[in-house]
Amino acid sequence: MAQRGRQRTNPDPSATHSTAVSTLLFAPVDDDDNDTMSSLSLHDDSRSTPLQLTSSTHSPYIHPTHQATASTSTFNVGGQSTGVVSVVNTSTAGSTPTSTPTPTMPGTPRTTASRKPSSLRHSSTVVPAESITSSIKRRASSPSAKEGKYPLKPPQRPRTTPRLPHSDDPPAPATALYWSRAPIHGVLPMRSFRAHTVTLVDHVAWLFGGCDDKGCWKDVYCFDTDTMYWSHPDTLGDVPPPCRAHTATLVDRKIVIFGGGQGPVYYDSTYIFDTTTRSWFCPLFPHAQFPPQNPESNVEVQSPALQSQNPPERPLHPAPRRAHTSVLYNGKIYIFGGGNGLTALNDLWTLDVSRLDPTSQSTYSYGGGSFGGSGASGGLRWSLVETQGEPPVPRGYHTANLVGSVMIVVGGSDGRECFSDVWCLNLDTLIWTRLNLPLSHRRLSHTSTQVGSCLFIVGGHDGGAYRDEVVLFNLVNLQYEPRTVKGKPPSARGYHATILADSRLFVFGGFNGHDVFDDVHILDLAGAAYLPQVMSFRVDV
Repeated sequence: MAQRGRQRTNPDPSATHSTAVSTLLFAPVDDDDNDTMSSLSLHDDSRSTPLQLTSSTHSPYIHPTHQATASTSTFNVGGQSTGVVSVVNTSTAGSTPTSTPTPTMPGTPRTTASRKPSSLRHSSTVVPAESITSSIKRRASSPSAKEGKYPLKPPQRPRTTPRLPHSDDPPAPATALYWSRAPIHGVLPMRSFRAHTVTLVDHVAWLFGGCDDKGCWKDVYCFDTDTMYWSHPDTLGDVPPPCRAHTATLVDRKIVIFGGGQGPVYYDSTYIFDTTTRSWFCPLFPHAQFPPQNPESNVEVQSPALQSQNPPERPLHPAPRRAHTSVLYNGKIYIFGGGNGLTALNDLWTLDVSRLDPTSQSTYSYGGGSFGGSGASGGLRWSLVETQGEPPVPRGYHTANLVGSVMIVVGGSDGRECFSDVWCLNLDTLIWTRLNLPLSHRRLSHTSTQVGSCLFIVGGHDGGAYRDEVVLFNLVNLQYEPRTVKGKPPSARGYHATILADSRLFVFGGFNGHDVFDDVHILDLAGAAYLPQVMSFRVDV
C-alpha cells in the first residue's frame, strides 16, 4: 500500500570522540544535537536556549556543528516571524510608523539613513487572510488549505540599489579567470545558505532549502543571473518540510527534490516543483512488494523460519538519506550514495521521470497496484540498479557529473575518511571504473561544475581544512591540471552551491566551520577557460 515518504529518526548517542569522527553522514543526530524540531509545529514560536560549545576533541575535518556534541545552534524554526509582513519605518521615537515605499528599479539613489539591525528595521504585521485575493485555488492537501489560511511569509529585506564590488586588487588580463562578488539587490534572503540546492532554469536560479545557524528552511528564492536581482516568490501545493543536503534535478522546467533531512530526521520523500506554475506536488510510492498469493495454488507454504531466511519483501524505494547525488540520463534520475543516519551508502537507484505529469489526477499503475487521486505517483517509478565491477566504497558529500553517458563521481566521505578518488560509471553498460590519477585532491562538500571539457571543482574540505581554490579536472586526459585565477576569491568554504550561467560560475553561500554565508560570488571564465577547450571528446572507460 502506498504511503507518504518515511522519516527515519535515530536515537541520540553519547557524545564521545570516537562517535564524533563518524558523524558526517551516519551519526544519529548529525549536526543538530538536542534538536527538537521534529516535535515542533512549523509555526511554533518557541525557541530553545542555545547550548554552549563543548571543549571535547573533534574530528580533524568535521566542524563541531557536524558532531554529536552540544552545538551552539538549536535547529528550531520557531524564532522566525510567521506572518506576512510589511516593512515599516521606525527611525524616530514616538513617530507614527509609515509603510516603506515599494522598492524602485535599480539606479535609484541609496537613502542616507543609517543601517540598523533587522529587529529595528522590520516590524511584523499579520495580514488577514481575507485581504489576500481569494481567486487562487490551492490543493486540498496544502497545509494552508487544511488550516483555512494562506502560508505566512517571513520578514523581507529589500535592497533597491546594487552594491558594486570595489577591489584594490591589481588589474588582471581580460582573458584571465577572475573572481568578484556579485552586486546583488532586490528582496534579499533573510537567512544564510548551507547544504542547499540551486537550480538554473533559463537565466533564473531557484534556491531551495538548506540551513543556517537557526535551523532548516523550506522557502524558495529566485536569483536573476542577468540582473543580479533576488526575489521571493509565493508557492502553492504540497510544500516540502524544511530540509538540507537533498538533491534537486531539473526535468523539463520542473525541479525534482529527493531526500534530505533536518536534525535527526532523514527523508525518503520526493517532491516536484513546477517553476512555471510555482506549485509543489508530492507523489506517493510503495516501499515494498510481496509476491502474489494464490489461494488455489498447490505451492507448499514455507515455515516461519524459512520465511525469515528468505524474506518475501523486496525494496521498491530507496531508503531515507541525505548528502547523496543525482544526475539525469535518458529520462531517469540516477541517485547514488549518501547517508541514512546509520551508515554511508553506495547503492544506485533510478527514478523514471519519462512520464512525469504532476498535474494529472488519474490512476497510475505501479508494481501491480494502482495509485490514483492527488496522491498518485505522477507517472514516476523507482528501480534499484545492479551494477558491475567493483563499486566505490560508501560515501556522501561527494559530487556526480554526467558527461555524455558517463557519471563521474569525485571525492566524498564515509564519516571517517575524506576521499580523493575519482570513479566513472557508464550508464549504458553499468560498469564501474576507478581512474588512476598521478595527482589527486581530497575533497568533500565541494562542488563540481562542467565547463566544456573540464570540471571546475570549487572549495570543499580536504580532511584538514576548508579550501578556497578552484581545481580543474580535464575530461579529455582524465587528469587534474593547474590554472591561475585572479581577483579576490570567496573565503574558504564547503556546503555551497555552484551553477554555470552565461560563461560565469555563480557560487551561493556555504559554511567555513564557524560561519554560514549568504553571499554570491562570480567567477568570470573568459578566454582562459574556453580557449584551451577541446570541442569534441568522449570519456572512454
